[in-house]
Amino acid sequence: MSNTKAAKKGIMICGHGSRDKDAEREFGLVAKGLKERYPDLPVEYGFLEFSAPNIHMGLDSLVNQGVEEIYAVPGMLFAATHAKNDIPSVLTTYEEKHPGLKITYGRELGLQDDMIEAFQARIYESLGLDPETPPENLYDTMLVVVGRGTSDTSANAEAAKLTRIVNENMGFGWADTVYSGVTYPSVGVGLEKLMKLGFKRIVVAPYFLFTGRLIKRIQGYVDKVAQENPSIDFIQTPYLNDHPRVIDAFQNRVKEIMQGELQTGEETLMNSFKRRLAAGEVDVHHHHAEFVDPQDDTQGLSEFDNKHFTDLVQSLDHADHGHSLVLKHHDHSHNHEHSHGHSHDHSHSHGHSHDHGHGHSHGVYKHIGHPMGPRTMIGEGVCCCFMGQFTDDILEEEKHKIDGDCTKTAFAHR
Repeated sequence: MSNTKAAKKGIMICGHGSRDKDAEREFGLVAKGLKERYPDLPVEYGFLEFSAPNIHMGLDSLVNQGVEEIYAVPGMLFAATHAKNDIPSVLTTYEEKHPGLKITYGRELGLQDDMIEAFQARIYESLGLDPETPPENLYDTMLVVVGRGTSDTSANAEAAKLTRIVNENMGFGWADTVYSGVTYPSVGVGLEKLMKLGFKRIVVAPYFLFTGRLIKRIQGYVDKVAQENPSIDFIQTPYLNDHPRVIDAFQNRVKEIMQGELQTGEETLMNSFKRRLAAGEVDVHHHHAEFVDPQDDTQGLSEFDNKHFTDLVQSLDHADHGHSLVLKHHDHSHNHEHSHGHSHDHSHSHGHSHDHGHGHSHGVYKHIGHPMGPRTMIGEGVCCCFMGQFTDDILEEEKHKIDGDCTKTAFAHR
């Protein structure tokens, strides 16, 4: 009897997705680890874009197994645009199309003790130290934490907060935060500035769950700086991956849903999404590029989106990016009778439009022109989405670096 009841509940882990197949595989290891914690519940995972299975496929699998109540948790370190807007949008749409199905959306991983301890363990391991018997301090060493970097100020602040916590816990001589994404300081420029403090041993620790293009870009930057500064010992810390404490952190988020803890206290991610959606404040990325099974005909496109998607594919073919995935939009027909207040060409006041030629997107960042930000990566394969946000003035100032940047391979990927 109890087994029948348990079978009607299931767990869904919602990831971002990556063009890197190793990242897909590693995400699957987290789902495997969580399945071991909940052997009596179906556990599925899916990606928002680029990868298979997509979130719809994972949800379909749960429904096909008789699940009527889904505990959905975002596989995200911090709550930025994807966790706040895009995943809730997909889940809401799916729930509307399946009467009787209940989906409860949990919290991002955040700065749980388990996540912090997993990160510290990876750092100790990279230094050849036992996390169980750590040294009293590491005053002769500087820690550089690499955050993802987003257009969301709060998410960037969480990465900086993490750096301070880990620094005080482990006792580094100095610690600071750099970012691989849209904010500042970027990895290369940040390291160059921090080296002036004179430390002869620098630990570069990316706070990332899995591998991917950004991890390889980070490693490329560090290798380059290390070659140019042979007197400094650069130590690269591995990313979190499926560390047991990471699995603990995911399990904590599932427990919160199971125990109804999301109904009290602060506003949940889903409640926030629905409130902002009703107020017309949500900018959902309709043009996420999901991997879609050719047999799957459940994700219909509107006439407008069909044209937009066709243009996207033609753009990809023209650029010859070598994508092996089938790209397709989410079906975001919410029927909420509101307007998102933005157009698909993402035109902004700086006088040009974003040409997301690879079907991906980032939130608009007001400090895109910061002298230590993404502009420092122009000419090194910086994401086309960032290139689309630069003003004409910035592009003119950096024109000596531009050489077909959106189709060029960064040195970290060669």
